[in-house]
Amino acid sequence: MPLEVIKYPHPTLRYESKPIRRVDAELKSIVAEMLDLMYESEGVGLAANQVDLPLRLFVCNPTGVRGDGEELVVINPVISKPRGTESGQEGCLSLPGMYGQVKRSKTIRLSAFDLQGNEIDRVLDGFFARVVQHENDHLNGVLFFDRMPEQATKELMPALDEFQADHLSRQRSGSLPSDDKLVEALSAWEKKYA
Repeated sequence: MPLEVIKYPHPTLRYESKPIRRVDAELKSIVAEMLDLMYESEGVGLAANQVDLPLRLFVCNPTGVRGDGEELVVINPVISKPRGTESGQEGCLSLPGMYGQVKRSKTIRLSAFDLQGNEIDRVLDGFFARVVQHENDHLNGVLFFDRMPEQATKELMPALDEFQADHLSRQRSGSLPSDDKLVEALSAWEKKYA
């Protein structure tokens, strides 16, 4: 079945992803599909749990344009040495049309692996650092509005309620399984890769 970006409040978005222990042809194919989906959706990053996979993996390209800028496949990321802070507007493919100001570290160190098992150890700053922090948050079940001040989050509540109502309506109509069933389905992926 083709991958698709799941929308808030799908429970996988709040799920803490598991470290990947092995990479095979299927996982490489999933990564290629995630990159396609990210570019088609005009995003700059896409985390595995945004396509309903409970794995510590994300793809990104700060330009959002295939063949331009730097494309990164990040497996089992660890972020350290945060320095400075800056505020910037963020959106999310799982919350289409919703944006907010989020304070993030200006500079970070990213330690991870790429798809070939090579180590990634880099210091990133500016927008690239912001994208990586946003995607890494996804792997921990954290959404960008969780990092916003309470008052700013309150302003997003009507839109969040709409996402919630749509999710429940899809479950009632049977086009989306119950949250329990959705979470149950994750264990097969964990057995295979985590």
